[in-house]
Amino acid sequence: MKLLARSRSTSPLWLLVGLLLGWHQVYPALAQNAVVHAVLFYSPTCPHCHKVISEDLPPILEQYGEQVQIIGVNTTTQGGQALFQAAIERYNIPPEQQGVPMLIIGDVILIGSVDIPERLPQLIEHHLLQGGVDWPDIPGLAEALGTAQPESTPTSPLPDTPTPPGPTASNPQPATPLANQGLAPAAPTPTDSPSGLVLDSHPTAGLIERLSLDPAGNALAIIVLTSMLISVGGVLAFVWSPTKSPNSEPPSWVIPILCVIGVGVAGYMTYVETAQVSAVCGPVGDCNTVQQSEYARLFGILPLGVLGLVGYTAMLVAWLISRFGGENLAAGASLALLGMSLTGTLFSIYLTFLEPFVIGATCAWCLTSAIIMTALLWLAVFPGRFKLYTLFHREKYSRL
Repeated sequence: MKLLARSRSTSPLWLLVGLLLGWHQVYPALAQNAVVHAVLFYSPTCPHCHKVISEDLPPILEQYGEQVQIIGVNTTTQGGQALFQAAIERYNIPPEQQGVPMLIIGDVILIGSVDIPERLPQLIEHHLLQGGVDWPDIPGLAEALGTAQPESTPTSPLPDTPTPPGPTASNPQPATPLANQGLAPAAPTPTDSPSGLVLDSHPTAGLIERLSLDPAGNALAIIVLTSMLISVGGVLAFVWSPTKSPNSEPPSWVIPILCVIGVGVAGYMTYVETAQVSAVCGPVGDCNTVQQSEYARLFGILPLGVLGLVGYTAMLVAWLISRFGGENLAAGASLALLGMSLTGTLFSIYLTFLEPFVIGATCAWCLTSAIIMTALLWLAVFPGRFKLYTLFHREKYSRL
């Protein structure tokens, strides 16, 4: 009786051990046959996207091989932008997080070149142990991938080594259905490169397509750009005109107020660019696409926010010297203020041109800075005109 009782008391323990041993044999097989699918939204002009694609993802894909399949969606194409907006609505992604690179795996959203490499390996392991995970539930993605059976998504929706563009004997139609969705295969990957990542090498979007990516923001940018061009022309005409300065001038105290506001805008842009976080954008524009583009850094090194921060601070110092410095020093500071505001406005014209016509997106913070700089130009032209005119038109000015 004691032996029977002992066997009954220990049987649950042996049962548990048996289950663990059986699971130990079955578990690796389940993980080995599992496939994890994910979608990476990216922009070809985004340096953070380039880092994720070229540095962070290759070792992960090489480690897991065909167990991980990632499709890259180019958000600069019309179809890719439509999928991006569909993902934003499907997962209720807040405006401050609507940037690229964005990777969706299951119901988890990873954003940025820091979040993706840090969390993706753990998520892959988790989903492999759970038997894999299907493509994210993004409206339109199944149609873009050409998968008509969402219940049994193939483990390899596209070849591991995409066929190069161009007609061949085995590929008479190089344009696949995915091309119109921003999902066309990239140029052929080397045979020793990790499989599982398919990117879009869609040709650069046309002008109409780029403008349509952010119609309201780009329209506003064009209006601001036109106003700045007219302002520069008007200021130059006023500076070189042989007429005396008007009796009434705008109040000079507006200049330091605008400089302080400009410092605040440039400071926030500096934070976004250096901390690699998503910007808080308003209802118009796509700040994160602009901030994450290759044009967000001067010569690829200096963040434009830092440049603006230095510029507004220097203009504030020049105004203080022009008001409280000696006569000669004040005149030089007034001339310097005019020169800096003119240079800043010209550079803002260049940046504002890039937004709608090259990047295809507009940054509300950038437009705010451009408007502030243009207003500073008009304010600085009055105290700086006298000094500039006397330097180049002394004889004409003496006869006025």
